[in-house]
Amino acid sequence: MKIKKAIIPCGGMGTRFLPITKSIPKEILPVIDTPVLSYIVDEIIDSGINEILIILGKGKHAIKDYFTPSKKLERALKNKPEMLETVRRINRHADISFTLQDKPLGSGDAVMRARDFTGDEPFIMANGDDLIVSDIPATKQLADAYEAKEAVILGVQQVELSETSKYGIIRPTRTEGKTVWCDGIVEKPKVSPPSRYAALGRYVFTAEIYGYIKNLKPEKGGEIQITDAILDMMKEGKVYAYEFDGRRYDMGDKFGAITATVDFALKNEKYGEKLREYLKSVVK
Repeated sequence: MKIKKAIIPCGGMGTRFLPITKSIPKEILPVIDTPVLSYIVDEIIDSGINEILIILGKGKHAIKDYFTPSKKLERALKNKPEMLETVRRINRHADISFTLQDKPLGSGDAVMRARDFTGDEPFIMANGDDLIVSDIPATKQLADAYEAKEAVILGVQQVELSETSKYGIIRPTRTEGKTVWCDGIVEKPKVSPPSRYAALGRYVFTAEIYGYIKNLKPEKGGEIQITDAILDMMKEGKVYAYEFDGRRYDMGDKFGAITATVDFALKNEKYGEKLREYLKSVVK
């Protein structure tokens, strides 16, 4: 079955980016002039998926405002065709809808908000603060891998050992090309990580995931984490990992966001050369 739908949870509070995230969702902080979430939506569309559900946390109405067409703005830009096309492109070829996670009860609870949207179909989940740049969109790489396996697939890459404490790290059993069989995942291991394969913000889920989430016992504070549901599925041999190609930026982290902005700016036709010369002068 081909994947036709994608969800993007945007419920986190963005505490690593305070104070700006007190009023602006981290998912629409810009890389130069375009929100990170807009790049993620484009990645999904470029993968041939045009039904997208964005799961909003409380107070994140600015995300909905960004993706909702503004006739007033379009009228104001009628004599500026280039700017008008830039604004209209935000909603190109996609049916974007929204739902609310009214309480911050964890990633598993956020995914449950998508139950009616996805139905019995497989779907992509993309984290709203993980920006991935690649020749073939990361979403498409995972969707193609799903067609071969028809199972839950985690998008992974190998990270430095010193970085493993920041991520969910899978326990691999064997590999075949870019496919990695695994039977466990450890969330942010402080010592002795089971591998260097980190889950990095792209997933394929089947409708089975909802049953596993419903069977979870909430953590202290009432949160339900998607990692726990994935782990239960792993124990039954229902999960694979796929080592996707691409450069991933953690846009919830200040240094990650700075790096992305510099890299994107250096490739920009208008500003790239000017920035390159400026950086040379700073290094001198």
